[in-house]
Amino acid sequence: MSKKIGLLAGLLSCLAFTVNAGVIDQKLDEYRAQGAETFTAEAGLALWNSDNDGRSCTQCHGVDPRSVGKHAKTGKAIQPMALSVNPKRFTDSDKIDKWFLRNCKWTLNRECTAQEKGDFLVWIRGQ
Repeated sequence: MSKKIGLLAGLLSCLAFTVNAGVIDQKLDEYRAQGAETFTAEAGLALWNSDNDGRSCTQCHGVDPRSVGKHAKTGKAIQPMALSVNPKRFTDSDKIDKWFLRNCKWTLNRECTAQEKGDFLVWIRGQ
């Protein structure tokens, strides 16, 4: 019985990863159409770690995207960003748009550019 459950869990994880890859690739194509150029994981990591007048992605999400974060104001737990431990992330294009808008405005005091969004997605996909 436990072998069947393990196999099912593995299959569901692969399915979620495939969905993520398709949605992320769709978003990357969208950002290229908006004028973004080659995306790099290094630029995505730099954005993740950037300090913007005391605000950063790591302030709520933590330095390691594989770990549970904590909302700076409410203290509410934030599930890991990394696909390797949270395959439910990045499976909904509308949610990606929503959270980029909200978090970029809070962290950077502006909307993220298409280039920044693509760089971030390329980096987080590898986590």
